[in-house]
Amino acid sequence: MKYNFSAGPAILPKEVIEEASNAVINYNNSGFSILEVSHRGKDFVQTMEEAKSLVRELFQLTDDYEVLFLSGGASSQFYMVPMNILNDEDEAGYVNTGVWASGAIKEAKAYGKINVLASSESSNFNHVPKGYDIPENLRYLHLTSNNTIYGTQLHQWPETDVSIVCDMSSDIFSRPIDIHKFGLIYAGAQKNMGPAGTTLVVIRKDMLKGVNRYIPSMLKYETHIKGESMYNTPPVYPIYVSMLTLRWIKKMGGLTEMEKRNKAKAKVIYDAIDRSNIFSGHSVEEDRSLMNVSFKCKDKQVEDEFLKICETEGLDGLKGHRSVGGLRASIYNAMEIETVKVLAELMNDFENKKG
Repeated sequence: MKYNFSAGPAILPKEVIEEASNAVINYNNSGFSILEVSHRGKDFVQTMEEAKSLVRELFQLTDDYEVLFLSGGASSQFYMVPMNILNDEDEAGYVNTGVWASGAIKEAKAYGKINVLASSESSNFNHVPKGYDIPENLRYLHLTSNNTIYGTQLHQWPETDVSIVCDMSSDIFSRPIDIHKFGLIYAGAQKNMGPAGTTLVVIRKDMLKGVNRYIPSMLKYETHIKGESMYNTPPVYPIYVSMLTLRWIKKMGGLTEMEKRNKAKAKVIYDAIDRSNIFSGHSVEEDRSLMNVSFKCKDKQVEDEFLKICETEGLDGLKGHRSVGGLRASIYNAMEIETVKVLAELMNDFENKKG
């Protein structure tokens, strides 16, 4: 038996993989593989429309929001966001909570005045900054909702009238959100929504007013809005699998049910860490992620021994990121609580043997 704790590309629901596999052979009983059908054909147009409709339904979007499926990964949004929203004289606020937030800050500095309002870098990003001032003149406030490497997550959004732009790559569709707080959200699919290859962008239309720079057509949100995410050939298969995953989320009870499931799974592992004399978590307790549990052993040799046992028992993807070390268990929507219990039991057994 194999158990996939990879941080991404990550686990998908079994029924989604099965249906997506069938579509590679015969898509919608068309006699063609989805890998060879036209993105302008009625079957895929319907798939795109359903994918967008499911995003709208799950997030309860109003008509002032647009839904885009793009390419380039979340990292492409690090520059597309400020390029499309900021003029050179405009100011945006960023909060630095790790590697990906740092990348977003670096790219944004080419397109406007970037104010880093807060950072947890001095503590190796083991918490999410709170209580920082948010100037009213900001064009937007950029946040990263979940930090895969460090196992931290925003559990409360800042109280502000400034529109929030948020990288939700690793916890999108894992819990309900109040969409009206956000001017734009973006996410690479490969953590919690589908396979690598497509990027979801949800943008409020008024965020696109007033930018006076030239923007290349492929990097302009308005191009893709007018082209209905098909200005150029879109990543057909990743969008299709993402649509199947969104169907699954709806069938399972939507975002409220996802949050309930994810809290239950996270509790199993965090309880094992908290009662342990060997394992300890990286994140402060109030900012613990429900998606990525970053932890370590107090002794490196013991840690290596535990990782070897995990490998032998079929638990894959548990080695931590090089910037933090230790271990990391990624427990996205599709992971069942039984898999999480296997890891927790192995941790308990290992500690008992160590005495």
